[in-house]
Amino acid sequence: MSDPLSEVIALLRPRTVFSKRISGAGRWGVRYSAYGDPSFCTVLEGGCRLAVDGHPEITLEANDFVLLPATPGFTMAGFEPVRPLHVDPEVTAASPDEVRHGTPDGPPDVRLLGGYFVFDSPDAALLGALLPTVVHVRDAERLSTLVRLVGEESSEQRAGRDLVLPRLVEVLLVEALRSTQAQHAHPGLLRGLGDTRLAPAIRQMHGHVARSWTVAELARTAALSRSAFFDRFTRTVGLPPMEYLLTWRIALAKDLLQRDELALAEVAEQVGYSSASAFSTAFKRYVGQPPSRYARTVATASSPSSP
Repeated sequence: MSDPLSEVIALLRPRTVFSKRISGAGRWGVRYSAYGDPSFCTVLEGGCRLAVDGHPEITLEANDFVLLPATPGFTMAGFEPVRPLHVDPEVTAASPDEVRHGTPDGPPDVRLLGGYFVFDSPDAALLGALLPTVVHVRDAERLSTLVRLVGEESSEQRAGRDLVLPRLVEVLLVEALRSTQAQHAHPGLLRGLGDTRLAPAIRQMHGHVARSWTVAELARTAALSRSAFFDRFTRTVGLPPMEYLLTWRIALAKDLLQRDELALAEVAEQVGYSSASAFSTAFKRYVGQPPSRYARTVATASSPSSP
């Protein structure tokens, strides 16, 4: 049985960039501008307030976990009224010590372990749009353990680090997303997989991506009429069924082209096109350049001699 969530995360290819302990005491508040890369944190002790742009304010408590798959602007603060200070995440990442906000001395009111990472996928923005904007999990002991492991692995140059760290981040993402109540999630893949009618159709699309699917066939898989399935899928996933399928096919095609292991006709066949020319036309319309040029561009960018 196909597992669409695992497939999307594997295709995103996450790797950790930065992980650090953060604390706050007294009257404090910090403002981060949107920077697009995924970020996460777990509350080690105490509590604070988190306000993500476009979402209601959250009170964070010990053992809470937060994931922002495409980090929008947000404010984090203590419980006293304060005008937040703007913080540059690159400067924060460069600091070798624990980041302290508010009163510099004495015991903190809150301690967190947080960080951010990047997706190596050339289609990160597109695939990331299928995930919720904010994931908040209460009493997330398993996630807290994973965040601690990520923090230890990212700060120490131990043998096997480059293999272990991406795997830990993948597990962290899967655990975070499956801990979220799908019915309350933002429209996207997670909410679609939480719908008992739509989930079988989504799994069929992922498991048999090369099949010439129609909306009517997918509707039968979901035991819905064609119109009811189309409306429910569009409302729940955020894309019409055929557009979602095209998005997934192009993402897979980009991954295959990046690997440079298959001829163009073989890539076309694997993602559901009857000929290389039909695939090239669809790819160019969607991506803005032919697949052959895209493959050359990716190969040049990843070359060791590239700037």
